[in-house]
Amino acid sequence: MTERERNAIRTLCEANAPSGFEDETVRAARGAIGNTCSVTEDFLRNLYLYRRRNTGDKPVLMLDAHSDEVGFMVHSIRPNGTLRVVPLGGWNRATLPGARVLVRNREGIWVPGVIAAKPPHFMSAAEKERAGTPEIRDLSIDVGAKNAAEAQTAFGIRIGEPVVPDTPFRFDNEHGLLSGKAFDCRLGCAALIEVMRRIADEELAVDVVGVLSAQEEVGERGCRIAVNRVRPDAAIVFEGCPADDTFGEEYAVQTRLGNGPMIRFMDVSVISNPRFVRYALDLAEREGVPAQAAVREGGGNDAAVIQSELCGAPAIVLGVPVRYIHTPACLAKLSDYEATVELALRLIRSLNESVIRSF
Repeated sequence: MTERERNAIRTLCEANAPSGFEDETVRAARGAIGNTCSVTEDFLRNLYLYRRRNTGDKPVLMLDAHSDEVGFMVHSIRPNGTLRVVPLGGWNRATLPGARVLVRNREGIWVPGVIAAKPPHFMSAAEKERAGTPEIRDLSIDVGAKNAAEAQTAFGIRIGEPVVPDTPFRFDNEHGLLSGKAFDCRLGCAALIEVMRRIADEELAVDVVGVLSAQEEVGERGCRIAVNRVRPDAAIVFEGCPADDTFGEEYAVQTRLGNGPMIRFMDVSVISNPRFVRYALDLAEREGVPAQAAVREGGGNDAAVIQSELCGAPAIVLGVPVRYIHTPACLAKLSDYEATVELALRLIRSLNESVIRSF
């Protein structure tokens, strides 16, 4: 992997950009793609990457990755100076008390804070009983203010501002591991951008449009706009998907770190086009690219929107396995990211009108 790729991954993952506030991801993506594509965006902050060698007379392949991350929005400031928040996306609530966060203030500065965790010394028996899964509305973010007035004036806090985890990004070169926040779906964004860079000057049988779509974590809202603008004939959705290799029954593990991208047959939002899924899995096996098949009982993704809008364009999901998504800290394997890029490249080079029609 080149230093350019590593820097792109780091910059994208470090972008503070929960749903509705994707500006930092958009800036990072524009820097990472450079002048290899024609780039536009819309008012929702969907970012469109058009390959310059597109001709306009070939089937359109849409590449999608969502640019937002799970986060919070400041709802109000309590009299004691702590902040009440509402979630942007679905959190694993048990992981939140004690987590470090960043709160954007009126000057655009990210103010450090912590999600308050009441010491057990002050808890009643009933509070201890329910401490494992707190309700979001009962949580407080403490930036160190002594009262509401100080939170507003000295710290510049105001309602409606975004909040994200304060989790440093790290490469563990010895073990090929990545740790940090927002791997769902910044690793997907990085993979999409890298694929667009590598195919920039290739002769292909499809026109390729990349989309970094906004607000996926709150209902795939950005993709609903983007799919009607791109009007794809087929789509590949890049994701940071939940790894299941540290819990549950061994026989049922389907998304293991180090075994390549996860290609899902279904989740609660979509049944992926089964012919396209099998095509991708067969190609991966034939060409020696590691990949994993999965049937998911939870979760959702932009493929559901792509397949349900317009004429039901066939879509598949290539997911980089990530441990502990929708928590403040994630783990992933660099080799899985690289295998995702490699499989996507081989898929794109193999697609043409006849193949797409066979789906």
